[in-house]
Amino acid sequence: MATIAQWVAGARPRTLPAAVAPVVVGTAAALRVGESDLALGLLALLVALALQVGVNYANDYSDGIRGTDEVRAGPVRLVGQRIADPRNVKAAAFLSFGAAAVLGLALVALSQAWVMLPLGALAVLAAWRYTGGSNPYGYRGLGEVYVFLFFGLMATLGTEYTQAGAVSVFGVLGAVAVGAVASAILVANNLRDIPTDTEHGKRTLAVRLGAARTRWFYVGLVLAPVVLALAMAAWEPWAALAAGSVAVARPAVSLVRRGTTGAGLVPVLVRTGAYEVAFAVLVLVGVAVGRLTA
Repeated sequence: MATIAQWVAGARPRTLPAAVAPVVVGTAAALRVGESDLALGLLALLVALALQVGVNYANDYSDGIRGTDEVRAGPVRLVGQRIADPRNVKAAAFLSFGAAAVLGLALVALSQAWVMLPLGALAVLAAWRYTGGSNPYGYRGLGEVYVFLFFGLMATLGTEYTQAGAVSVFGVLGAVAVGAVASAILVANNLRDIPTDTEHGKRTLAVRLGAARTRWFYVGLVLAPVVLALAMAAWEPWAALAAGSVAVARPAVSLVRRGTTGAGLVPVLVRTGAYEVAFAVLVLVGVAVGRLTA
């Protein structure tokens, strides 16, 4: 029987920055036009966190029953390592999705952003289909597309829309930036897992590209927010502060470029997640400073 600590580890806390950062940037975009709402922002954060945890448990369950996670470096695999009953892990995934749905419905009702309702339902469906079902798209190299769309564009712009009632170019640029870093987290994860994924027929983008090109792809995703932060400065000059957050990712980039493999890539996930949060916080700080000095 899995312990509480193992259930927490199975939720993969290292991935949670991918849920936090887009909400912070979306709130910053709303603040820039004077329409931020802390309560709605907090509710959006809870939705994103519940969805992220649901994805992680669903991935653990689906990969586990397929045997993909039997031998793998990295965090606890509840099903693959036979720590928890697969039915309980599946139930945890759907409880998390249910929590995301209820919180999302509350967010939509309070903000009157009803267009987000079908988009939220699509997000939950896509979360399950990532590694679940008969033809999961995560096994076809499309995982990064899901992360970019839902933990980049949708989470960021949805947060902005529920608070400001509109989407801005500033918000779009920020959404692309956090989506790139969120995708980089998955790229690093899949780079680590190339040997076992190849063995089990999981054709992730990393498997398709090969290790060398995947490493350069990771670097490109990490550097993209620097350019985007400078572009955001056209609407809010202080947003350029966010470009400096790339310093947080420097050790991760070094590990990836050096050819690190296996468990040695785990720190890359931590550093990349920290980079995503640092970028988001600096965007928010920049917008706040801009409003205070206007």
